[in-house]
Amino acid sequence: MVSRDSSAGDEPGSFIPFHGLPVPRKLTARLSASDHAFRAIATAGGVLVLVLMMLVGSFLAYRAAQALRKAGWSFLTTQAWNPDGGGFGIAAVMVGTILIALVAIVVAVPLAMGTALYISEYAPRWAQRFLINVTDLMAAVPSVIFGLWGVNFLQWHGMTDLSRWINNWFFWIPLFKVTGVTRNATGPTATAYTSSTFIAGVVVALMVTPIAASIMREAFSQAPVGEREGAYALGATRWGMIRAVVLPFAKGAIIGGTMLGLGRALGETIAVVSIISPVFIIQPHVLEHGTSSVASLIALRYQEATPFAVSALMAAGLALFALTLVVNFVAAIIVSRSRSGAASEA
Repeated sequence: MVSRDSSAGDEPGSFIPFHGLPVPRKLTARLSASDHAFRAIATAGGVLVLVLMMLVGSFLAYRAAQALRKAGWSFLTTQAWNPDGGGFGIAAVMVGTILIALVAIVVAVPLAMGTALYISEYAPRWAQRFLINVTDLMAAVPSVIFGLWGVNFLQWHGMTDLSRWINNWFFWIPLFKVTGVTRNATGPTATAYTSSTFIAGVVVALMVTPIAASIMREAFSQAPVGEREGAYALGATRWGMIRAVVLPFAKGAIIGGTMLGLGRALGETIAVVSIISPVFIIQPHVLEHGTSSVASLIALRYQEATPFAVSALMAAGLALFALTLVVNFVAAIIVSRSRSGAASEA
C-alpha cells in the first residue's frame, strides 16, 4: 500500500490507496414512481391470491369439521356415501376422480404435444396465428357444451365401438375388463360401455388439450435459435432438430403443462356429471358402465343435502382441494426449474 507522503500536505489526491484488487462499486437502482407502483400492485396481487387460497381452505376445513369428527380416518377408506343413515367416505369417488383424470391426461398429452409442435414448427407462418386463436378459443367453450356433445353424440358414435374393441383385445388387462361381457359378445351390450370412466376421461381430455397445448407451444417457440441452427449445421433433419433441441429444452414445460392439465381434469364437474352414471363402489374397470367423482358428487347431492350431509360434502371438497393444490404446486416447481425460456449460449 502506498502511504501518505509527509511533504505532500493534506490536499486531496495526495495519496492513492492500492490493495492489489479492484474495489467493487455498489450500484443502487433509482426506482421511479411507476416502478414503485408496479411493485406494490404485483406484491398486493400475489399476497391476495395466497390469502384467498388460505380463506378457501379454512372455510372448507371449518365446514367439514363436524363430518370429519364423526367419520374419523374411515372417511378416507369407506366407499359408500350415506351421511344421514350410515357410513360415508371418499374412497370410491376419489378413485373415480383420479381414474378419469388419468384417462384424460393419457389422451390429452399426445394431442396437446402434436398440436403445439405443428403450430410452432411445421405450420406456415400465415396459418400460425389462426391456429393459435382457434386452439385458445377451445379453452373458452363452456364445459356443459362438451358434456352435452359427449353424452349425446360421442358416446354413441364411436366411443362404445372403441370400448368394445379395447375390451375384445385387451380384456386380459384388469383395467380394460368389462364384467359380464365376453370377448366378441353379440347382442345389446352397448349399454355396458356407456357412462364410463373412459368416455368421461376422453371428453375431459378435449377440454384439457388447449391448456396444455398453449403452455407447450410457448416453450417450443422459445427454443434457442443458435442451438436450432447448430443442429441443422450438423446435418440434422427438422425432426432430428426437434428431438435434439426443442423437446429437451421444453421438457419442464411439457411436464408442467401436463400436471396443470391434470389439476383441471381433477376438478371438472359439469361435463363429467352429464356423462357418468354415479356408483359408490370402487370401479377399477375404466370401460365399464358407472363411475363417480368428487366434483360430481358435490354437484348432484348438494341441493337436497341436510346440514350434516353438507358438512360431509365440504369434507369431500376439502380432500379435492388439497389434491388439486398439491398437483398444481408440483407443476409450478417443475416449470420453475426447467430450462424453458433460457437464452441461447450460441
